[in-house]
Amino acid sequence: MQHPYLTAEHEQFRRALRRFLEQEAAPHFETWEQERRVPRSFWKRMGEMGYLCPGVPEAYGGAGADFGYSAVIIEELERVGSGMVGIGLHNDIVVPYLLAYGTEEQRRRWLPGCVSGDIITAIAMTEPGAGSDLAGIRMTASRDGNHYVLNGQKTFITNGIQADLVLVACKTDPQANPPHRGISLIWVETGTPGFSRGRQLNKVGQHSQDTAELFFEDCRVPAANLLGEEGRGFEYMMEKLQQERLVVAIAAQTAMEVALEKTIEYVKQRKAFGQPISRHQRDHEDHHREEPGAVRGAGRHRRERWDGGWRVA
Repeated sequence: MQHPYLTAEHEQFRRALRRFLEQEAAPHFETWEQERRVPRSFWKRMGEMGYLCPGVPEAYGGAGADFGYSAVIIEELERVGSGMVGIGLHNDIVVPYLLAYGTEEQRRRWLPGCVSGDIITAIAMTEPGAGSDLAGIRMTASRDGNHYVLNGQKTFITNGIQADLVLVACKTDPQANPPHRGISLIWVETGTPGFSRGRQLNKVGQHSQDTAELFFEDCRVPAANLLGEEGRGFEYMMEKLQQERLVVAIAAQTAMEVALEKTIEYVKQRKAFGQPISRHQRDHEDHHREEPGAVRGAGRHRRERWDGGWRVA
């Protein structure tokens, strides 16, 4: 994808990343799809090469790079396969919460591991009875001295099986009116008593992106793991969901481009009745109208419209 905000440095970064992925991801992707996860060893290799959390400041082990580098990483991972999406979630959906609202102690404790690949993150919003209606979540977190006690269930959680650190949306004030004012966000680390994982969910696609159920039964978490202020979790999510939607859109655009590239390659090579099947499209040259030579948003593929039909050029 061509972007006006990407510089020569971004494209140099893209070329290096693509070479890395061609050597260390693409040859193994089908195996990862069968095994239903991207191995931790690959996460650590991404960290070693500087491809995790590029926007994290240097003070916490990151590069302090602009979002253009994140866009390049999202695109190149998507070109390997949609099952790589968990890395983008870690880089550009979960870690930004820690950067924006975390305490200095939280940042110093967790960000270096997020950058190195030693810590994999997830965010747990969705519940069996609450998806897009985040104000309707039922999971609770009751204050007990210097701890919160979490009870509830989450589902469809990306990176849920491998995550070391999960940002959990829960109700610290179930009686709040309106309900969204009772939502807070709390970090839960793997190994915390009362925190367990359920099934790794089977999906139609994105098999190597592990998706899981999470359970919290009297799960005691230090009050210091609260993200930001109590009762402002919904506000934080509404702020950060904007970037999440952008991340998903970038990946979706790339997936469409790859699908188009593969389709063009196929119709040029596949023959029927003695010629490539691309030559069997409607071709009324005396009434044709030519469109601008670009696939929307991609700028690489020329298409021409011929009296209601499409011809690959």
